[in-house]
Order: sequence, then C-alpha cells, then structure tokens
Amino acid sequence: MDETKKTSRRAFLRGSAAVAAGSVAGTAAANGPDPLITELQDWASYTGAGVDETPYGLPIRFEQHVVRRNVEWLTASPISSINFTPIHALDGTITPQGCAFERHHSGAIELAKEDYRLMINGLVDRPLVFTYEDIERFPRENHVYFCECAANTGMEWAGAQLNGAQFTHGMIHNMEYTGVPLRTLLNEAGLGSAGELSDKWVYVEGADASSNGRSIPMEKALDDVLVAFKANGEALRMEHGYPVRLVVPGWEGNMWVKWLRRIEVVDRAVESREETSKYTDVYEDGTARKWTWVMDAKSVITSPSPQMPIPHGAGPLVISGLAWSGHGKITRVDVSKDGGITWQTARLGRQGEAKALTRFYLDTEWDGVPMLLQSRAIDETGYVQPTKAQLREKRGENAVYHNNCIQTWFVNAEGIAENVEVS
Repeated sequence: MDETKKTSRRAFLRGSAAVAAGSVAGTAAANGPDPLITELQDWASYTGAGVDETPYGLPIRFEQHVVRRNVEWLTASPISSINFTPIHALDGTITPQGCAFERHHSGAIELAKEDYRLMINGLVDRPLVFTYEDIERFPRENHVYFCECAANTGMEWAGAQLNGAQFTHGMIHNMEYTGVPLRTLLNEAGLGSAGELSDKWVYVEGADASSNGRSIPMEKALDDVLVAFKANGEALRMEHGYPVRLVVPGWEGNMWVKWLRRIEVVDRAVESREETSKYTDVYEDGTARKWTWVMDAKSVITSPSPQMPIPHGAGPLVISGLAWSGHGKITRVDVSKDGGITWQTARLGRQGEAKALTRFYLDTEWDGVPMLLQSRAIDETGYVQPTKAQLREKRGENAVYHNNCIQTWFVNAEGIAENVEVS
C-alpha cells in the first residue's frame, strides 16, 4: 500500500474521531488525562462474581432506582391499588416483567400450577374444565402487546398533577405473551349451542377474591384474545396472574383478567360490578359512555422528562418516548419543542406488531433555551392524538378513564423538566 495514502487515512480518522468526540462531549481532553482510562482500576485487579453467585439474574446495584413505584395517597390500601412502570428509565419497547406495573382489586394471589383449573361453560356444546397441563398441550402463539390501565393519565384531566412520566403514563407495559388463542378453547367446547354468534358474549372471571368479572363481545373473543401462561419467555409473575391470565390486545387493562378461572358463553353482557361501578366514562351532564374498551392512540416523551433531566447542557440531544394505539400500528409521531406551535417528525424505532408499543426518537440540537416538549401520535386508521382542550370539549373534566391527551413537559435552561398544563 502507498505509505502516503496510509498516513493520510490515519490522519483523517484521528481528525474525524476528534470532531465527533468534541461535538458530543469535548471536555475530557481539556481537563487532562482521565484516571479512569490511564490508571488500573479495582475491578480489573481481582476476579469477579462466579456464575452461581445469582442463580436468577438481577439488575446490578447501580440500577436499583429503576423500580415500580406507587403513590401512597392515591388509594386507601395497597391491596386494591396500582403501581407504575418506570418508563422514563427504560428504552426500546419490551418491559421487563419485574418493572411492569401492577393493578390489583384484592391483592395478588399465589396459585400453583397443579391447583389451577379453567372452566368453560354456558352456551357451549360440552362444558369443559382444563388443567394447566391441558392448556399447554394446545398449539400456542407468541405476540407482543401493550397492556394499559384505563385510568392511565387519569389524574391529568383537571390539570398537571403528577411530576413524572412514570406517574402520568406508567400504568402500561409491553411484553411478549405466549398462550393459546381463546377461540381454540371455545371451539374445543363447541359453539353450536350458542347459535348465531354475532350477538353473543363471553363472561370471564379470575380466581382471586374480587374475580374482576368482565364481559367481552364474541367477535373480539374469536379474534386475537389469548389465554396466556408466559411473558417475555418465562412464567408469568404472581402479580401478573400466574399461572394463567387473559390477554385482550388493544383493550383496557381491566379486561385482561388475571388468574383466569372461568369463561362463560352468554347471550348478553353480564354488566357486573366492575363493568358498572367502574370503567365507565362520565360526561359533564352525568350521562356515561358505555363499552369504551379500545385504548386510543397516545404517546409520551420519556426523556427528557421530570425524572430524566438533561445532564449535559446544550448540544446534541436525543428526545425519546413511546407511542401506542389499540386500533393498530403507529405510523407517525411528531415532536414539538415549543408547546405545539411547530412540529418535527420523529424517527420510529423498529416496528413490532400492531397494538404494541413503538419507540420514537428525535435526534436534535439543544441550544439551552427552555422548551415545551410535546409528542403527538398518529395510528394506521389516521387517528391523531388530541390535545387536552379537544378532549375536554368532548367529555368535560369529570372523566377518569381513557385520557389520551398530548402531554407537555417544560424544560428549563438547566435541563430540569416539569409537568405543566398546555391545553
């Protein structure tokens, strides 16, 4: 090789590296040699933990802050309560089971696989009872879906309340579920006795004290509902319905009945306690929206956000967040740095299945000027995530559920973010 060309290439690479480093950080060289680079460190001076140190792998202690959190004053007791996924501290789309939010109506129960039974009864040809082992023998499928509590962002109807993406939007997780399509089990029991299926329902309930019974239209039951027994490749956690739960893609989380024990084919919605005393959207005039199952398109910027300030000052900045829709795939996310006056189209991460979380990024430059950060999701039906004012115009401020409004973070010149009201 020509020595002149070799030297020239080396010089070019050195120069490019220097420019790249300077554009992002550029401080280490100015402060002199970094002892973390130039000096031998303790962790390189002795052997580390053996392979059996932690039989079930746990996060390293430096990440102990990445945990679910609750809001103590939100409910009277943790037995019937909720905690929140630390979405601000995660990236990609898959939620680790240990970080996925919990919602219980009477506490999480311990139910062993050998004690598990699932009954299918009602308008079926053959009422059946399945064991856990029976369910595992049916052909299974794997799908990634988001699960969102209907009350996610519910505190924000009347204005900015909770200071953190974890608390405003953390009643959500996104996991790969393994299970048997519900239609497979219904067909095993036989639906001939039900007659015309277009007006039939299934009523599902759990084995816990509350049972959380819910009615699901037969059309949905025969579509994409799963009877799931694994999440992210391993058994469900106790708090997520071990050993078997229902997965109802795109629909509000209270339909995803945990510790699933009974599926009854019926000729009308049961309208149980959980379907009437809760999970109904009340308008200003006192009337209520009924059967509001689908979670509409929604998004939130997770970084920067109140729990994730900008640590590095002005310069290159990655704005990141999550978007989702119960109607299908997210096709576009726009990001505004000025409270919705102007918008830029974000870069979408790797697209997964419909009714799953989508990660978005806006790779930008921050000049240190305060920002009003917003994101706006658009799904494959053309639905555009609304502003707070647009939602209030339709539904007032009495609602609790299905708040999918555009969220605003105010970021000051120091990079600290705060939940603010921009309607």
